[in-house]
Amino acid sequence: MKILHLVKTTRGATWALRQMRELVKLDVEVHVVLPSCSGNAADYTDAGITVHPVDLDLSLKSVVTLPRQIHGFNTVLKKIRPDLVHSHFYSTTLLMRLAMRHSHTPKLFQVPGPLHLEHGFFRTVEMGLADKNDFWIASCEWTQKKYRSLLADKKKVFLSYYGTDVDTFQKGDKTYLHKELGISPETRLIGMVAYMYPPKQYLGQKRGLKGHEDLIDAVALVAERNYDVNLVFVGGAWAGAVDYEKKVIEYGKQKLGDQVFFLGTRMDVARLYSGFDMAVHPSHSENVGGAVESLLMKIPTITTDVGGFPDVIKHRRTGLLAKAGNPKDLAEKIIYYLDHPEQAEAHSQKGYTYTRQLFDVKRTAQEIKGIYETILSTSAFGK
Repeated sequence: MKILHLVKTTRGATWALRQMRELVKLDVEVHVVLPSCSGNAADYTDAGITVHPVDLDLSLKSVVTLPRQIHGFNTVLKKIRPDLVHSHFYSTTLLMRLAMRHSHTPKLFQVPGPLHLEHGFFRTVEMGLADKNDFWIASCEWTQKKYRSLLADKKKVFLSYYGTDVDTFQKGDKTYLHKELGISPETRLIGMVAYMYPPKQYLGQKRGLKGHEDLIDAVALVAERNYDVNLVFVGGAWAGAVDYEKKVIEYGKQKLGDQVFFLGTRMDVARLYSGFDMAVHPSHSENVGGAVESLLMKIPTITTDVGGFPDVIKHRRTGLLAKAGNPKDLAEKIIYYLDHPEQAEAHSQKGYTYTRQLFDVKRTAQEIKGIYETILSTSAFGK
């Protein structure tokens, strides 16, 4: 079985890399199109994946570059003749469909997040380019239900989560972060781990996608009620959004003063997680986000009630769900965990067990290979 994957970046997208690495171990011949041989491209090669450098990311400049991108992609297709093409991004999926209009090779879009489905224009464009050779893997239940509502053939939509290396998450020294910040061990730490994505004005967003400002407002409300808490943000500007990062830092300092810390992008995230009394993921749109990581670290976790978060956070069983874009409700959920530490601990333990089974990349890779086999065994593609 020969599969061609499409990834638009050599920075991040480690979830796609992990999946491909495990597929190689399952005797799948894996190829990947990346924009260049820089960044983490060498990690793909080290995993036994053949890299083909072609930039497939659609953007405003694609009006000029699109013919060249399609030509580069078709050159790779003719060279390797894959059994199936597997795209991991909205933009690479659009280009894949444009380039393969006359191909009978099955095309598979594993949907990493629901944002484009939440907006009519982008949803219409994607569905308008799909044909009988297209299939989807939703990576949360919300996405699966949405696609099935849009398609006559519900069997074209599968469900499989992007897996992770569950054994790499080990809780460590809780005092490490307190010592770094120079704060009392009695101060409870509320943490958020996420890059800072600026608002997309064309989508009507007024605050960042990950909800940093909402969490600042929520913790300010908590602090007003005399709780000894500090807020810690881990993760810097995404894709050069330095001006937005500065605005978030300024807003945080304005609302919380010395009770908020911005640590930027760090390589010791697991050690930092170990110091959190709770992790909060206040996204406005999300797949499962960082909730999997915080639960695998056995950290009490609060998320918003959007996208794939409810797949992971079963309210008052594995964590707490708050209303998206509602700092007051988020503050109430934070206070509940501050007032009920035993409940918070019990939820995190149940969440750990649940996510460890559901998101083990060894299991999800087996699932993905099974989906390939199902698609290729249909009468249209069987050989």
